[in-house]
Amino acid sequence: MADVIREIFSAPVLVRALIVGILVSLCAALLGVSLVLKRFSMIGDGLSHVGFGALAVATVMNLAPMAVAIPVVIAAAFILLRLSSNGKIKGDAAIALISTGALAVGVMAVSMSSGMNIDINSYLFGSIISVSGSDVVVSVVLAAVVLAMFVFFYTKIFAITFDESFSRATGINANLYNMLIALLTAVTIVIGMRLMGSMLISSLIIFPALCSMRVFRSFRSVTICSAVIAVVTFITGMMISYAADTPCGASIVCVNIVVFAGFFAVGKIRGRNG
Repeated sequence: MADVIREIFSAPVLVRALIVGILVSLCAALLGVSLVLKRFSMIGDGLSHVGFGALAVATVMNLAPMAVAIPVVIAAAFILLRLSSNGKIKGDAAIALISTGALAVGVMAVSMSSGMNIDINSYLFGSIISVSGSDVVVSVVLAAVVLAMFVFFYTKIFAITFDESFSRATGINANLYNMLIALLTAVTIVIGMRLMGSMLISSLIIFPALCSMRVFRSFRSVTICSAVIAVVTFITGMMISYAADTPCGASIVCVNIVVFAGFFAVGKIRGRNG
């Protein structure tokens, strides 16, 4: 184990992946609590598919992937909110509509590109070596913004998460803060896709929140526990991926599954004793 840790910190590409992964895990875990409680957790899955489509099209057109994906995914997040709030298309249907369409566009773009060596697996399932130095700079800046805005607007996010109707009655602009959550989620999805892949990035949003909710009850406790779980499972999954030469995203998800099983068991035991 010590040798694996030493080798990870001695390789620049692995250090870059570690930095980006920890930041993305923190952002995803903090936002995941609100998304799960608002029954909108699958937005991460939908936005990641949109991100895949944007990254694929940008690569085929020789454009900067991040520069294209960020505004596209943010726009998709706002569209999802609009479609869900107007009552004509339910949230899950809106997510399915946009995500499958974007995924199809991405696959078509890759399949129609001639003479290009595009590793579609790294887009779908993530890759440690795909994180470049410029990705780290962009990710650190964006993750810092996400974390700062979450902390600054914590009380408002807490209010609309538990009782949106009451929040509106007290004068809180719920639509604005719903858009803020969607914006922060979109940014988190984009900066994490290169590492986790479009098919697995939503696991960082869902698993830590569900784990902590099995044991804790207060919003603050659940949020803190989710952040700790997300960082620990990411680091553990990355070490397993490096040591066993397995896909990074899949390794992290498998660790999350084991941790969820443990928290589920603890929750059951506490429920019986309570």
